[in-house]
Amino acid sequence: MDDIIVNEPAADDRVDPQCWFDSTGPLELEIGCGKGGFLLRRAQQYPDRRLIGIEWANKFYKYAADRMARWGVSNVRMIRMDAEPFVKFNLPDACLTSLFVFHPDPWPKRRHNKRRLIQTPFVDAVVRVLVPGGLWAIQTDHVDYFEQIREVVSACPDLGEIGFDEADFCTENDRIETNFEIKYRREGRAIYRLAVKKTQPNLC
Repeated sequence: MDDIIVNEPAADDRVDPQCWFDSTGPLELEIGCGKGGFLLRRAQQYPDRRLIGIEWANKFYKYAADRMARWGVSNVRMIRMDAEPFVKFNLPDACLTSLFVFHPDPWPKRRHNKRRLIQTPFVDAVVRVLVPGGLWAIQTDHVDYFEQIREVVSACPDLGEIGFDEADFCTENDRIETNFEIKYRREGRAIYRLAVKKTQPNLC
């Protein structure tokens, strides 16, 4: 498990996540990976990709890391820290091919809305760390938060909406579901999704 766990970088330390792996490959990040169900299935399905799972809850973080070790996946690294500063300050430019943010904390009380992860400064940071053509998938069961997400993401000129089930992104035959999605579907909750792609730079 020591090979899977990565120490939290210093606040002002730009890191190269490719150095965390034995070989390089397309780099993906899941924020709030919970028990690691989606992360594990994706790692198994795409062994050529390098996946980072970030989780703040210590119990889930340890469970997910142990899960990756038990299944023997070598293309996953786990880190426990707040995802917002990691994306804003620690990741280098144009490093991620895909970002997954599934069921982020909705902070449903109005006075707590400012604590929500997906707001304009975070969107700007995501644009910085995505490669041209990089993909970002967002999923939530909270309609109010989803409306806010769609508003701030669609306002960014560097991101264009695509189909959530675009091939080679969230689907390969049957789509890889998260633990939250499986649970919420059983409960009959509505699931709201948004997927966007970073626009290619104009080379003219």
